[in-house]
Amino acid sequence: MKLEDIDKSRVPQHVAIIMDGNGRWAQKQAHKRIFGHQNAMTAVRQAVEAAVASGVKYLTLYTFSTENWNRPQDEIDGLMELLIKAVRDETKTLMDNNVKLETIGETERIPERSRKKLQECIEQTSGNTALTLVLALSYSARWETAMALKSICKEVAEGHLSDKDITEDTLHNYLATKNYPDPDLLIRTGGELRISNFLLWQMAYTEFYFSEQLWPDFRHEDFYDAIVDFQRRQRRFGKTGDQVSGK
Repeated sequence: MKLEDIDKSRVPQHVAIIMDGNGRWAQKQAHKRIFGHQNAMTAVRQAVEAAVASGVKYLTLYTFSTENWNRPQDEIDGLMELLIKAVRDETKTLMDNNVKLETIGETERIPERSRKKLQECIEQTSGNTALTLVLALSYSARWETAMALKSICKEVAEGHLSDKDITEDTLHNYLATKNYPDPDLLIRTGGELRISNFLLWQMAYTEFYFSEQLWPDFRHEDFYDAIVDFQRRQRRFGKTGDQVSGK
């Protein structure tokens, strides 16, 4: 698909992506897994550019999960160094495309050098308005939910919140994503058919799009394919098709 194939009046406001397939991409070329991660930045750049061109307002990338801390230490070290390089190299691209960078997750676990580079980029891009790019770093949905519940319990214990007043909106306001709308569309590359502990609460009504493309090969056209596929669907949110269409 091309950008011209997209109906700009029905673009998803928030797209989330599980960027899967880096390791398999590298192994197919007889390289170590880190080689796949190193070659994934082109795909990230193209996804960001395609999101801006399409009119998407929020793009959340599942960059590093809490479970990823269990990977071999040399791979973790390589990913953290790659994060520093990526932020340093891509800040100009973010500025050129009017993109604001933000993060969600247990980022205090990330090495200080990486956190410092991230914070510099966050501050430098804070005034940009075309797209908010959210990196889910040291993130998992179960971690996020546990942290939200702990905060709510603390508020109840201290008398700042009544248990009778707790609603779905209450929980939403304690999540890491409280400042963002729920994703309209999830894209997962690599051919896997699961959501891997990513934005579980937020994706109650998200449309899923699974691509066989390994992430390092993901390009503008692949992003546009997902948007057009999304636009072919009828989002009912529990209503009937006739109710949505106004019949």
